Amino acid sequence: MKDASHHSGKRHILADLWVQLWQAAIVGAFALAVLDGWAPSEHLPWTRLDLNRPVGVTTAAKIADLELPYRTTDQTRIDTETERCIQALREAGVEVERVPDVDDGGFCVIQGAVRLTGGVLTPLRPEGLVMRCPLALRYVIWERQTLRPAAEEILGSPVAEVEAGSYACRRVNGSTEPSERPSEHASGNALDIPAIVLEDGRRITVADGWGPIRSDSRAARLELEAGGSLPPLFGSPMADGRTAEGRFLRRIRSEACDIFGTVLSPEYNTAHRDHLHLDGSHTPLCS
Repeated sequence: MKDASHHSGKRHILADLWVQLWQAAIVGAFALAVLDGWAPSEHLPWTRLDLNRPVGVTTAAKIADLELPYRTTDQTRIDTETERCIQALREAGVEVERVPDVDDGGFCVIQGAVRLTGGVLTPLRPEGLVMRCPLALRYVIWERQTLRPAAEEILGSPVAEVEAGSYACRRVNGSTEPSERPSEHASGNALDIPAIVLEDGRRITVADGWGPIRSDSRAARLELEAGGSLPPLFGSPMADGRTAEGRFLRRIRSEACDIFGTVLSPEYNTAHRDHLHLDGSHTPLCS
């Protein structure tokens, strides 16, 4: 009798557990259905990347899903992931073409190389810039969700083109030391942007439009550590970019930090005094 009672108790426990699991599954499915109907798609991990949607909490992860491992030898994966990336661009009305990958036999390699050629897109100048496909995704999201709105709201004119540089076979900071790591430019994973040209003819340059850097910036600290002195306007009200050009440039820099990995400006160091650096690295840095 004792054994029978023991086995009966086990069956009841298992039955209760099974019921609880089913209840949890039903509640979970209901919660997902509610979430899917309520939350914007850019916040949901199971929805497709849509370049027309605002940047959401899962946007970065969806782009990262299309990234290739560094210098992978899996050609099938290169082709498959790049085609998925190109498809996302084309679905957003962007004209893009696959171009031959770059391999100089050293540290300069671009895998999954593409060129943006037109469509619903603020063009990059000069034409023909080659970059990794996920970087192209980041650029399109940034120019749609940040650059265009900021130009019209702050400067009162649509953007005509973006002056930029991309692939450059070099190490960080232009170093010739073999011990220094390759620049993100060496893998086509970075854009340097010195100027934005507006449809009304104005050319907004980082060098002239940024204005004085803040006295608490990294660049200011480095200047003082090197024995230099702060320019007269450091730390003044002008240093927060209160001119229209300064506010515009700071906004497109700050919002780029939600899309790109590393974003550098004149506030970072003197090497970036005349351009914005935007890359798709895994190093979260916004300066």
